[in-house]
Amino acid sequence: MLGLPLLVAGCKGVEPSTASTPSGSAVATSGDGRAVSPLDNPDGTKPGLAAITSAADQARARALIEKVTTKGRGPKTGYNRGEFGDAWTDSAPGSVPFAHNGCDTRDDVLKRDGQQLAFRSGSDCVVVSMTLPDPYTGTTIDFTKAKATEVQIDHVMPLSYDWQMGASSWSKGKREDLANDPLNLMPVDGPANEAKEDAGPASWLPPNKAVRCSYSVRFAQVSLKYALPVTAADKEMMLKQCGG
Repeated sequence: MLGLPLLVAGCKGVEPSTASTPSGSAVATSGDGRAVSPLDNPDGTKPGLAAITSAADQARARALIEKVTTKGRGPKTGYNRGEFGDAWTDSAPGSVPFAHNGCDTRDDVLKRDGQQLAFRSGSDCVVVSMTLPDPYTGTTIDFTKAKATEVQIDHVMPLSYDWQMGASSWSKGKREDLANDPLNLMPVDGPANEAKEDAGPASWLPPNKAVRCSYSVRFAQVSLKYALPVTAADKEMMLKQCGG
């Protein structure tokens, strides 16, 4: 099973960062024709993170974000990645899309978002090469398993953040669901994911400004599905990205 560690160090900045250097194999791209707006992808099973551009859709986005509740960020005491189960398990106990299909969660989302997929011989799960239109940087990454860290799986609402906002009191099974829910997972440029650490939207947003409203909507969708609040500063920043 191919898994990558989740970085959980605290965020250092107070303004959204736009600094990221795409992987060396990445080339600039104008967008991905397969990517779906999060407004039309409420369960996260469709590919990508298409930009939200029309005034009507931005109004829909703000209405969704307004439903998110807020509270202060709690302590990280007791957090570790293991509290959310084995990385990329296929056996999340709840009704999580793609679970129990014979493929690990990482490969499920690589298959969801990747193009020109090639699989390990004898497998229809293990992705060994593909191209990835990365929404966070606006580049296309030529991925090979030999250089696996070029593409990392971002938890849109970071697990450490979730822990501090209430997941510390959940059952381990519910935390496993959150950690493996495709709604909360995005294959992206490795350096961009590392720059994010466990930041909320007030401290980090994708370098690609075109998808910042979409990213905010996806953050809100996860928040609402799992009844996890966000900080007031994060909610304010999310609304701002969608014209609020």
